Amino acid sequence: MKDRLRLLPVAVLLGALALAPAADAAPEVFLVRVADAITPATARFIQAGLKKAEGEKAALVVIELDTPGGLADSMRQIVQDILACPVPVAVFVAPGGARAASAGVMITMAADIAAMAPGTNIGAAHPVGAGGQEIEGKMTEKVVNDMVAHARSVAERRGRNADWVERAIRESVSATETEALRENIVDVVAEDLPDLLRKIDGRVIAGKGTLALAGARVVEHEEGLRTRILRAISNPNIAYLLLMIGLAGLYFEFSHPGAIFPGVVGAIALILAFFALQTLPVNFAGVLLIALAVVFFILEMKIASYGLLSLAAIVSLFLGSLMLFEGDGPGSRISWGVLLPTVAVVSAFFAGVAYVVFRAQFHRPATGAQGMIGEVGVVKRRLSPEGKVFVHGELWNAVSREPIEEGRRVRVVGVKGLLLEVEPADRPA
Repeated sequence: MKDRLRLLPVAVLLGALALAPAADAAPEVFLVRVADAITPATARFIQAGLKKAEGEKAALVVIELDTPGGLADSMRQIVQDILACPVPVAVFVAPGGARAASAGVMITMAADIAAMAPGTNIGAAHPVGAGGQEIEGKMTEKVVNDMVAHARSVAERRGRNADWVERAIRESVSATETEALRENIVDVVAEDLPDLLRKIDGRVIAGKGTLALAGARVVEHEEGLRTRILRAISNPNIAYLLLMIGLAGLYFEFSHPGAIFPGVVGAIALILAFFALQTLPVNFAGVLLIALAVVFFILEMKIASYGLLSLAAIVSLFLGSLMLFEGDGPGSRISWGVLLPTVAVVSAFFAGVAYVVFRAQFHRPATGAQGMIGEVGVVKRRLSPEGKVFVHGELWNAVSREPIEEGRRVRVVGVKGLLLEVEPADRPA
């Protein structure tokens, strides 16, 4: 009994030491920085950060946002992930000078806590089409109404100003951080991340408990190599350029077998292009038109169309490039500054290669036995029917179907080994 009593203090001490790390462990705050357009790569990056925070039981996820907008589908995916995340999520429009425009508005509205830094703005969420152009016709009403319904639903769920969100979509209104706080668009204005954590510490999040952020340790979620590559090439302009380089490289390799380097570069570029295209809103009619353009360029090498097939290929390439991507957000189409020069350069390349191949196939040989046909020479020994002629600086044995006197000019019409077939040069060819 006495031995047990002696061991009791030791057991209590060991138990206290075992519980001390858990009691003193600082809460973790996951920081996800987004300073780019909203693309499929951005959606995957945020999704990975939310899942990691959930797995490590983080106290809070902060998405530091600075975006001009982006793809509507990617925005909807991010909103769904934020709404479904069991960990509290704060969207912080920061640092100073940052913005949450277009798709960024809906992402901010979806957060449990919406915050902005001084000198930032939010709004201008009206959907646009290719190259930032206004969507025309009935499609405008359809797209806008759909986005308004979605945005109002999210804003009302979070208890924010749904009327302002609708105006941001329909009228492209925008607000500074002070206006946003006054209009109940955001919940907090904070100087920086530490200031934000201080201001929201102890706040109750519906369905997720009370935030306990005292002494919180910030862990930044960084992009992996795969995400970085995908983000770099998922830009429609980059994906389009990779597609064109890939097609041009393979076309050159097939028209000049053995070059190797163009084929290798083309194959790599084409694979990267297909990797990017799977994440973008691709119109397959555009893909088919671009493929048809390549077929037309190949046929130009086989058929004497006098440029008609090349013209058809250029038109098909332009229309296919214009239709390749579809979407209603900025950055969802190929910009004119990329499309027009690329179509011009690629068309010139394809047409140039087709011309060279066509010329090589149909141009009369200039060397060898076949190069002798059509050459004009002088009879050095009477042809009756055999004799000798001087052609191309050399003396040849020759044969003629009719006698030809010495000194007359003759034209080569055939070659059999080392024997030339000739006829009088004054006879029409």
